[in-house]
Amino acid sequence: MDFLQLLPRLLLGALALVMFGLGLSLSLEDFRRLARHPKAVFIALGLQVVLLPLACFAIARALGLSPVFAVGLMLLAASPGGISANLFSHLFGGNVAMNISLTAINTVLSIVTLPLVVNLSLAYFLSDQGNAVSLQWQKVVEVVAVVIVPVALGMLVGARRPALALRAEKPFKLFSALVLLAFALIAIAKESSALAAGLATIGPAVVVFNLVSLGAGYFLSRAAGLDKSMATAICYEIGIHNSTLALYIALSLLNNFEMALPAALYSIVMYITATLFGLTVLRRKVAQGVHS
Repeated sequence: MDFLQLLPRLLLGALALVMFGLGLSLSLEDFRRLARHPKAVFIALGLQVVLLPLACFAIARALGLSPVFAVGLMLLAASPGGISANLFSHLFGGNVAMNISLTAINTVLSIVTLPLVVNLSLAYFLSDQGNAVSLQWQKVVEVVAVVIVPVALGMLVGARRPALALRAEKPFKLFSALVLLAFALIAIAKESSALAAGLATIGPAVVVFNLVSLGAGYFLSRAAGLDKSMATAICYEIGIHNSTLALYIALSLLNNFEMALPAALYSIVMYITATLFGLTVLRRKVAQGVHS
């Protein structure tokens, strides 16, 4: 068995560890907290489940992405928030507790919403349901096993051994970042010729989608009356996607390296765009503080 054949299994194991690390930072209180902020939850989930896929579809059509790249970008849009969202939210004054709660509920909802978005994308862009991430029980069991079960185990360890979970949280976050970088680079290297040919369209599409996600999360939340910390939390929750999950589905369930390229490229550029967006928001806060 060569490396490329082994890659999906390695990614499966790595993603399970990443999700276990996420579970270490979650508790039942994170789910209870959602009931105390219904407006913020409604806005965040509405943006994640409805607005982002529609915006992504419009970007793919407007920039003329190839069908395979378009499906890959839609897959990314349907992925829940990543654990890096918590870090960015903390750095730029967001409500991190809400980030953690939204990540928890988004991860659960993605079991249904992600296959639905990907199936519709395949049907529209490729007219081919043969490779779809369907809701057949085999696929559901596989996704649940790699997402929900490790998260639940991580939460169990966190509840019973909080000191151990606290010590392990940072190493798992570092591991998650390294896993994401490694698989992103592998996907890019494997399809370097395809990426080079499509970079002129896929690069701008990825950047525009990331900026639209961040901007919609922040400015629409503020327009709806949420405070800045909550708006910042939502902006990073829907602007920083779980690229590892998107890579896993593209490489393992869809068995298509080209579909993984938008997520691979996004996983690198999101750190730049998210930082620049955060600094822009921070400068707005400073300027408003000076003039107030």
